[in-house]
Amino acid sequence: MKKLYGASLTYLIVGLAAGVFYREFTRFFDAVEKSQLNTLHTHLLVLGTFFFLIAVALEKLFTLSADKNFGKWFVAHNVALVWTIGAMLVNGIVHTTGNGDSWGAAQSGVVGLGHILLSVTFVWFFLMLKKRIKITERDERRLLNAK
Repeated sequence: MKKLYGASLTYLIVGLAAGVFYREFTRFFDAVEKSQLNTLHTHLLVLGTFFFLIAVALEKLFTLSADKNFGKWFVAHNVALVWTIGAMLVNGIVHTTGNGDSWGAAQSGVVGLGHILLSVTFVWFFLMLKKRIKITERDERRLLNAK
């Protein structure tokens, strides 16, 4: 539970900092066009802070960390999220500084791969959750039948 809380807190701090960075960076470059910088703040807060806060509650209810793959999932999900956010940051900086024409297919592929990895870890999370819900329900039925 501490790992999930720590991840949530970390993404909160980074997400708030991303909001300040977006405001100041675009003001410095007098940018009026939108870039991925304006969605970075929201992505960090929703996919990082709020997701991991919800995971804390689910951990309390279903002991997600008891799954043998929880540690691997936790690392993979954070790598995928940092990869995606990092690619969004670079994309936003490139476009805000007026160098958007230099953004090619390879860079778009890197961004896409981050999103694919993130999708895989979300599916993995739901599969772990489903298994833990079934185990919890089975254990609750045993307790009820034992009385």
